[in-house]
Amino acid sequence: MSQDRFVTRHIGPRDHEIAEMLKAVGVSSMDELLEQTIPANIRFKTPLKLNEGLSERKYYRRILELASKNKVFNTYIGMGYYDTITPAVILRNVLENPVWYTSYTPYQAEISQGRLEALLNFQTMICELTGMEIANASLLDESTAAAEAMVMMANLRSRKMLKAGVNTVLVDEKMWPQTIDVLKTRALPLGFELLVQPMSEFELDETVFGVLVQYPNSDGEIVDYADLVAKAHEKEIKVAVAADLLSLAILTPPGEWGADIVFGNTQRFGVPMGYGGPHAAFFTAREEYKRNMPGRIIGVTKDIHGNRALRMALQTREQHIKREKATSNICTAQALLAIMAGFFGVYHGPEGITAIATRIHNIAAFLASEIEKLGYEQVNKFYFDTIRFSLPKHVMREDIEWLSHELEMNFRYFDNGDVGISIDETTNPEDIGWIIEVFAKAANKKWQVAKEYPSGVEIDKKFRRTSTFMTEEVFNKYRSETEMLRYIKRLAKKDISLTQSMISLGSCTMKLNAATELFPLSWIEFNGLHPFIPKNQARGYHEMMEELRRDLSEITGMADVSLMPNSGAAGEYAGLLVIQEYHKSRGEGQRDVVLIPSSAHGTNPASAVMAGMKVVVVACDEKGNIDVEDLRSKAELHKDNLSAFMVTYPSTHGVFEASIVEMCEIIHDNGGQVYMDGANMNAQVGLTNPRLIGADVCHLNLHKTFAIPHGGGGPGVGPIGVASHLVDFLPSHPVMNNGHVGITAVSGAPWGSASVLPITYGYIKMMGAEGLTEATKVAILNANYIATALKDNYGILYTGENGRVAHELILECRHLKASAGITEEDIAKRLMDYGFHAPTLSFPVHGTLMIEPTESESKEELDRFIGALNSIFAEVKEVESGVADKTDNVLKNAPHTDKVVCSDEWSHSYGREKAAYPLEWIRENKYWVPVGRVDNAWGDRNLICTCGSPEEYEAFTKE
Repeated sequence: MSQDRFVTRHIGPRDHEIAEMLKAVGVSSMDELLEQTIPANIRFKTPLKLNEGLSERKYYRRILELASKNKVFNTYIGMGYYDTITPAVILRNVLENPVWYTSYTPYQAEISQGRLEALLNFQTMICELTGMEIANASLLDESTAAAEAMVMMANLRSRKMLKAGVNTVLVDEKMWPQTIDVLKTRALPLGFELLVQPMSEFELDETVFGVLVQYPNSDGEIVDYADLVAKAHEKEIKVAVAADLLSLAILTPPGEWGADIVFGNTQRFGVPMGYGGPHAAFFTAREEYKRNMPGRIIGVTKDIHGNRALRMALQTREQHIKREKATSNICTAQALLAIMAGFFGVYHGPEGITAIATRIHNIAAFLASEIEKLGYEQVNKFYFDTIRFSLPKHVMREDIEWLSHELEMNFRYFDNGDVGISIDETTNPEDIGWIIEVFAKAANKKWQVAKEYPSGVEIDKKFRRTSTFMTEEVFNKYRSETEMLRYIKRLAKKDISLTQSMISLGSCTMKLNAATELFPLSWIEFNGLHPFIPKNQARGYHEMMEELRRDLSEITGMADVSLMPNSGAAGEYAGLLVIQEYHKSRGEGQRDVVLIPSSAHGTNPASAVMAGMKVVVVACDEKGNIDVEDLRSKAELHKDNLSAFMVTYPSTHGVFEASIVEMCEIIHDNGGQVYMDGANMNAQVGLTNPRLIGADVCHLNLHKTFAIPHGGGGPGVGPIGVASHLVDFLPSHPVMNNGHVGITAVSGAPWGSASVLPITYGYIKMMGAEGLTEATKVAILNANYIATALKDNYGILYTGENGRVAHELILECRHLKASAGITEEDIAKRLMDYGFHAPTLSFPVHGTLMIEPTESESKEELDRFIGALNSIFAEVKEVESGVADKTDNVLKNAPHTDKVVCSDEWSHSYGREKAAYPLEWIRENKYWVPVGRVDNAWGDRNLICTCGSPEEYEAFTKE
């Protein structure tokens, strides 16, 4: 391997190690392994048509060149996106810290206590600011959160309402236009009647189940919704409110005037605009609705020693369990961004957040007064940060626009010619002067620069917040950078991330997120742009995105790609809607049946139901492959109504199924389209592609195959590629022309989570065609190397026709429960004592562990992981043979905390050293798990989802 090629830094095993691994697997070359793994009829005959990989230095120059083409103006457009100041201590120690950005969703609570505490802080902050009782740990964005609120209100309909067919939701026309568009997208397939009207025209009759309003509204006006809420509740109608979180520091929170659901965006809490994302949406509700809430909720529980512990609560809401009965398809949230927003709240505290909100309002009030003196009329009677001016007859909108651009500013322009100004945290006295200068010049008037700017301008008392918030210790303790740094570090030490060891989660692809790829995230030229600015201010972005779309099209074989979906599940949903719209365009709108294998990830059926489709499950055979004859019979049975077939390839069972082309042909012969779930594209890139196989649509998990970090459970990005006949149906946007004219929007931002796209762009440009292909080969080799090493002890559940796995494998554990009473969960918890994150637990098959090593892990790390699992197998055999006690053994008691191991009391039948240092190399890099095995059931019975005081918790845990 040449040392100046980026691929040598991305791929773990060295050339000589690859040779050793091939020998261990039992093949003479990589080509022989691939021939035994991938069906010949889908293998590429020619390489990818991509450029040669750039060196890191050349790529750095290229991305700098693109950054220089983006123009960072002072932007006062608002509409849900505002400039903010990310505290440097958070930027450097969270966003730029691999401990935070390489960790995975906290499914294994014991090794996720740090990020769980950070997310609990986030939930607490949200509840306190909104005046609500329970919050989740974030959603994708404000617009999709609105859609989730609409669906949740529908699910809360009474039996009487359901029987009467009540299906209307009222939407105030003064919500953000992008939110209204996403609501339209979500409402149509579910059969909801969406009435977008002025609030004054709302008719709260027996046909309505829900109301959605914005606070302050899209004009910037603060509206008193108390009477609306009271009248709605008289008719059993729920009310959901989109709220500006920062404004709630000084405005009466919706929870205090009766809202049922409050949602919005936390972008203003230290998360840059990023040309549209990623940002953490928030979602809150009354506690009585907790089992209907979408997304993840972090809750308090206790471990087996009675100590306080955290974990994800109410797991029965997860899609992999509910499948087609799920009411949401959310899989990835925005954990990293929620963590940043939560730390912003911790660092500033209630007094700091109140000061920021008050200052913003003061500036807005001052500008309103001064600009009115120039002959403009400010039309918002009550406002927080946004003022709206109607122009004098002699002033044209074009005058304002031209002058503002000359001074590098962007305002909002309404359809009727009014001009809007939204003030943010970054606005300073110099900015105020330039803003007024624009309006003065446009009116041909002189303006005297004020020497002082007023303070203490209060919100009208009928809207003013009087209640306290964020009184917990965590929000009132860390004010110096030193103390904040130590708090962040203290939490980080509790977690396992890729900085500690490999994360072997199957179907999750925890690969290297290279530093060079991540640099641009901190650059203002990429993170400081508002998504609704004129495109000529974002030329670097658009040049990059156009190249990225072309490259992803080449990799997938598709004709075009939409970058809008901001998660993998959102990509699934968008792809199915595109298929449905295609059928409608051909006069075949009755096609609504989707065939889904029983092995599919739970978001597949959940997405299909959300898209208004009827799910028909296709069986798998005893080898884990899709039953082709069952597929054929069901395709033929439903041929008049067949819409699509959702298939993951390689399969969710980790196998390249040989009959995949035949399966695609069956669907096409019966009038359907093939949707390929791109979760396992890491085993395809450069060797085959979805279009060659026969797919019409595929989504890509950029947070898996294409190197975007998982961030503790988000951000994710799920663009969709489509064949030429589907290009015209890709999602459009109501505010910006995103290059597509098809279905309505599936996310709030025109190009989804644009600010993380440079990561994937950099990954592809530095890897090049050869490097991407090499990565796929090594991913397959690493998986087969582990399978070979573990098959004799555990057994590999499914393999291909030649006994090979793809890039992941399912480890059989059920026989160990039968012989020794040891479960897959016991093995997962014991792995923590060895310093490893557990593989995917009991998915897709109960009683198993699913392992994906990725190409980024070295042979040395793979051998450590193999050694740990084989050592654990030996511990199981000790239980089986009676050498170890059936109940008091290292597996049943795992994981072992330092407090337990170092305690003066030790009553176990095995030694402390066996508990803590089962293998010699663990001494060099021991990870001490912060809590013992958590009690999930206790936490669900006693749901606590906010911080609370230690005294409150102590009293609560006494049963």
